[in-house]
Amino acid sequence: MDEKAAAVLGAGLAIGAGAIGPGLGIGFLVGKSVEGIARQPEASGDIRTTMFIGIGVTEAVALYALVVSFLLVFVKG
Repeated sequence: MDEKAAAVLGAGLAIGAGAIGPGLGIGFLVGKSVEGIARQPEASGDIRTTMFIGIGVTEAVALYALVVSFLLVFVKG
């Protein structure tokens, strides 16, 4: 296997593995937020704000994985 093929394979693995955690985290976060809003509708604004902050923090992990995969593909070593 040459260097370019290994970099492309590593990039695919990096973004694939890096997207699993945020996908599960965001799904869990939104599900629990919906449950919270259903139980206490008057607090929906606060719950929604906290949910969006959590989504942003969780999504950062996937963006880091994307940056790593781009570095593996486009930076010559």
